[in-house]
Amino acid sequence: MATVGIKIHKHHKKADGTYNVKIRVAHKGEKKYIDTPHFVVDKQLTAKSTLKDATLRQILNKTLDDYRITISNLGPKLELFNAETLRNHLRDKNEPMDFFKFCSDHIEALKNQGRKGSAGTLNTVLLSLKDYFKGNTLSPLEINEWMLTAYEKYLRAERKLTRLNQGKLITRTVKGMSDAAVHNHFRDLRILFKAAMKFYNKPQIGENRIPYCPFDNYKIVDAPETRKRNLTVEQMKAIRDCKVPKDSRAELAQDLFMLSFYLCGMNAVDLYNLRASNIIKGRVEYNRSKTIRRSDRAFISIKLVKEAKPLLDKYLEKLHIRYNSFENLDRAINEGLKAVSERAELFGITFYWARHTFANLGRNKCRMSKDDVGLALNHVDHGNKTTDIYIEKDWSIVDEVQSKVIALLNESNEARIKKLTDPIEQRKSMRLVRLKITV
Repeated sequence: MATVGIKIHKHHKKADGTYNVKIRVAHKGEKKYIDTPHFVVDKQLTAKSTLKDATLRQILNKTLDDYRITISNLGPKLELFNAETLRNHLRDKNEPMDFFKFCSDHIEALKNQGRKGSAGTLNTVLLSLKDYFKGNTLSPLEINEWMLTAYEKYLRAERKLTRLNQGKLITRTVKGMSDAAVHNHFRDLRILFKAAMKFYNKPQIGENRIPYCPFDNYKIVDAPETRKRNLTVEQMKAIRDCKVPKDSRAELAQDLFMLSFYLCGMNAVDLYNLRASNIIKGRVEYNRSKTIRRSDRAFISIKLVKEAKPLLDKYLEKLHIRYNSFENLDRAINEGLKAVSERAELFGITFYWARHTFANLGRNKCRMSKDDVGLALNHVDHGNKTTDIYIEKDWSIVDEVQSKVIALLNESNEARIKKLTDPIEQRKSMRLVRLKITV
């Protein structure tokens, strides 16, 4: 049986000589505590540290009676609780729902889990909602189909944003969002809303404080098909061979772009986090940050090929010294790639194109199976999860994909064209070699 009572911890004495009065929740042999807004001094306590202030006891007894009624009303459902979840239920049952506070806490939890990318996109949604509602609190019940319609109209219109930038509030005007941006924004808002439903609702005890999800009846605009982020062999060579200033951001971007390609599309954040301890017997072994929550912790072992070695030697354990955060490195890469793209006579290249191009060449030019390319990319096959339990990963498959893709860049244009059996494909490739190519 769960019980509640008043508790003062004498060892929690504050600097001003006061003690916080707590509510003790005991259940299933455990005890948890709820802070109250009340503080007492020694003269309000007995020698055994119990509360003797009659007025305060009368106030607290009303709270205890309310908690006892709540516990009694749970009936058999009380067995579903432990001391901690019961404490949380009693403490939070009369608290108003604040969607903004929930989002802030949820985003902070993601940061603590190392999921800074997800936290960043969700924080953009939170800031936008605060702009829209012009307030610091929001009930999730205010988010409904009508609100979503008006909010989408707001996002598509030109608007002013005020943000803190290097300690100063800066106001700027931004253009209305495109279909793609609206799609992504509402997708992230739906993620936050469903997380709030999971947090506030307790269906096992019949408590549904957020009774329905408005996204079930609201059609989010479809994202337009994105243009392929794949480069041809000739375009990859143009990036590899273009001349850039020494020790510049362009050189950094060029080197890391090619290093990512040589290491099967390794993400920039993983290059940033790479240490000498990850280099084992001529292989780069690491856990991919983006999907590290997987049961296998997204582990992969990639051969350190000769093309990658000088680049890795150049940057290993130096990136985190040169840039105090991955975000700063990411900005430097993006700036550098603009210069690389211009010198290679390309347009709109981002770092992720190295990964996309590796996959595309592996499948479409080297004719490797999608499963083998997926293994090289460190993807998980959701359709074969049960089978994967029985099959040990064979890194030599990754080596084969890696070897064949890199060989395309080392092969002369004439030799590669001769391999083509289709005359039309031969003429097309010869034309690409002669012409300046833009994406």
